[in-house]
Amino acid sequence: MNSENTLPLIKDDPWLSPYAQDILARKNRYLNQRQEIVKHYGSLSNFANAYQYYGVNFDQERNGWYYREWAPGASKLYLIGDFNHWDRTTHPMDINIHGDWEIFLPYNEYKDTFVHQSKIKVTIFSSLGRHDRIPAFIKRVVQDPNSNDFAGQLWFTPDYSWTYPSAPFDTSKQELFIYEAHVGMAQEKEGIGTYIEFTEELLPRIKNLGYNAIQLMAIMEHPYYGSFGYHVSNFFAPSSRFGTPEELKALINKAHELGIAVIMDIVHSHAVKNFAEGLNEFDGTSNQYFHEGSRGYHDAWDSKLFNYGKWDVQRFLLSNIKYWLDEFKFDGFRFDGVTSMLYFHHGYISFNHYDTYFKTGVDWDCETYLQMANELIKEVNPQAVSIAEDVSGMPGISRSLADGGMGFDYRLAMGLPDFWIKILKEKSDEEWDIHELWNVLINRRFKERTIAYAESHDQAMVGDKTIAFWLMDSSMYFHMMKDDNNIIIERGLALHKMIRLITIALGGDAYLNFMGNEFGHPEWIDFPRQGNNWSYKYARRQWSLADSPRLKYQFLLEFDNAMIHLMRDNKVLGTSIVNQVNMDQQNNVMIFERNQLLFVFNFDVKKSIFGYKFKVPQAGKYQLILNTDDKEFGGFGRIDLKTEYFTDELQYLSIYLTNRTALVFKILE
Repeated sequence: MNSENTLPLIKDDPWLSPYAQDILARKNRYLNQRQEIVKHYGSLSNFANAYQYYGVNFDQERNGWYYREWAPGASKLYLIGDFNHWDRTTHPMDINIHGDWEIFLPYNEYKDTFVHQSKIKVTIFSSLGRHDRIPAFIKRVVQDPNSNDFAGQLWFTPDYSWTYPSAPFDTSKQELFIYEAHVGMAQEKEGIGTYIEFTEELLPRIKNLGYNAIQLMAIMEHPYYGSFGYHVSNFFAPSSRFGTPEELKALINKAHELGIAVIMDIVHSHAVKNFAEGLNEFDGTSNQYFHEGSRGYHDAWDSKLFNYGKWDVQRFLLSNIKYWLDEFKFDGFRFDGVTSMLYFHHGYISFNHYDTYFKTGVDWDCETYLQMANELIKEVNPQAVSIAEDVSGMPGISRSLADGGMGFDYRLAMGLPDFWIKILKEKSDEEWDIHELWNVLINRRFKERTIAYAESHDQAMVGDKTIAFWLMDSSMYFHMMKDDNNIIIERGLALHKMIRLITIALGGDAYLNFMGNEFGHPEWIDFPRQGNNWSYKYARRQWSLADSPRLKYQFLLEFDNAMIHLMRDNKVLGTSIVNQVNMDQQNNVMIFERNQLLFVFNFDVKKSIFGYKFKVPQAGKYQLILNTDDKEFGGFGRIDLKTEYFTDELQYLSIYLTNRTALVFKILE
């Protein structure tokens, strides 16, 4: 076991030395909890097999179905459904030797009534009275179109025949170019998209753009569509809005065939507070799955908060992780709301001192849970990736457990989208500071891999604007024809490309794009709700805008395609080493080198410079391989791509550097 002074996390960051005991204690809490689990269950993976025990499962030896439920606060349980005409008295459940409620249904007796697609619930008697609830481990939930009532649905289908059960690369080690997507709003139609439509229409588009991973939102069942999938009610049920479980598996299988990993946006940070659909007061108590009182309620999110210190809650959530990995072959997870999970204050403070990470308001139980979750992921699938959505900057969050970290492979650089929006809101173009850009974009913890992104899905939602809309606003509705020369659009196109390129090149070790932002989708996201007369007009993506040869959206799309392929082909994200070459504040020029590519950015509003000279790290012949000012990308075409560039005797390169332009050079000899 490491001592506090030999943990690599502390050795790599001397500022953490005063907190060495806290970091070692964090590691030891995890090791002690893991030891107890292994003692009782043999392995963490066995501990996470609860989904094969609870809920409805077929027992081959006894030739029938068991239904089991953990409900310690209940006095009586009855299984009800189509099979017994919803009679709340005929099928009582008993408490078994493990303290769980269970009932067994022999196959020969129930084979004609307890059938595929029939509906079930469980009637629970408790101090709250009698209530019909959806089983906690149910694997499919459907909504009645007439009553809008949700119910569990039996789903008895043969095992899916996987032809591509995994991505063709190690997702945890591969340079990731992630396309974040929402299945329901991935179509142009004014309605809800399906798994089948996503497979047939979106996957080829994503493949052609060069992305090698998709991050799927809103997969876990949620009663309110407008929650964006973040108010989960049924953790083991893929959303039936988009299709069947087999259709989701077919989507993942096809993605793997195309060389695309599939990452799931998993929500273990909170749960919907709904009584009828979710886990809230499931057994009649308020503290079965969640904390008691105010600690169990998130004021800002209006949702319930898990008690990560309970074994049964840990087992529920860890089993949920294993279920999605095993049953659906996801290649990893993006953990939502990690900042909210880690702190009792949910991150609503200023993280301006290391004390905030170790001394004040930290939920130790959650830290241990996340460490176990990350170990479990690797135990089930060593190639799976885990990503933390953490804005606090918790030291070690994406360092290995052995190093003293939390075990995530990546953390999201959540400050970058906020930074870009802040710049666009508050500063004129002339006020952009290249030193500020540099410092913000490279500000990440040593040896902690980071996913860079220029804008998040949150900034595309109603109430805010995308980067494209901040840059061009209503002019996008009137001046996006290719033959329409407009100064607002020209500026917007130029900066949109430069922002994306500098973010991917400087901001991290992987890159993420939200669906539609690659071509500057002009409109916000607004899900159907009473305030918009339940319209789907803004809950979709207008691919026809990007595909039209007459519109300038195509320029932004073509640039994204070129940018992603250039970064992949040259393995730019494979190294975290970035060398600053030239910072010229007078001309607003920034130049840096990463993996033998030279990135040149001229943010000046007006100034184009003939014969701009700067010293390069290596003498030789250079080729211009990407130019944001190229006419193909909606630029003015002021620079000839065929020009050859040679260093002089002092190792200087001389170029024509146009205003609001980014250039990428590659050394040839």
